[in-house]
Amino acid sequence: MQAILQVKGLTGGYSPRRPVLHDLNFTVKAGEMVGLIGLNGAGKSTTIKHILGLMKPHSGVVEVDGVTLEQDTERYRSAFAYVPESPVLFDELTVEEHLQLTGMAYSVHEEAYGSKREELLSEFQMTPKRKAFASHLSKGMKQKVMIMNALLANPPLYIIDEPFLGLDPLGIRSLLERLVEVKQAGGAILMSSHILATVEAYCDRYIVMHQGRIVAEGTLEEVARTAGVETRSGSLEEAFYRLVSGGSG
Repeated sequence: MQAILQVKGLTGGYSPRRPVLHDLNFTVKAGEMVGLIGLNGAGKSTTIKHILGLMKPHSGVVEVDGVTLEQDTERYRSAFAYVPESPVLFDELTVEEHLQLTGMAYSVHEEAYGSKREELLSEFQMTPKRKAFASHLSKGMKQKVMIMNALLANPPLYIIDEPFLGLDPLGIRSLLERLVEVKQAGGAILMSSHILATVEAYCDRYIVMHQGRIVAEGTLEEVARTAGVETRSGSLEEAFYRLVSGGSG
């Protein structure tokens, strides 16, 4: 499978004298969902900010769809969609106008745009709110708009940071079902979440971060082996606690 996201030797943070991230190396390939997990302060958000191009690495390289941000800024940025933990919308645009703006930004074909828009509005129970301004939406509804925008864009890579906060059960189910479809269609997904049971159920591989370093990576069996957990009886949650608590369980 083609590597859509490649992180090579990434060291970075807010101050060159005190890096937050230390020599990170991982890939996310087409047709797979990778779970990025760790305690608060482990470096997950900082890693995502470097991938998004919001922070410049002290050293190392981040490639999306075969290019770095410096090599081809337009191709790099158009190759991913980002769903943040806290939704960011334009207060004076409606739900439908946000979708229209995304369609224009990602050059979604006009004929396909209409059907995709209606499908997403219906699936995420947002049809009655299509003309509502963002400032009038609840946090959960704003998160749905962010998710719909990402799915409408249909890029090679999805970067999803704590997507379930504020979502109702139907919204969570719709998102997970859609992510499975994205993966089956060849999309690459990097998802950060604290809900380990969901990460275990839906992700193909896992990246466990602790104190700015990757302490385990791979399938559940590989992560469990690194943590010293019996694969047959162990879970991702048990392996995670072993890895981040020094083996104390």
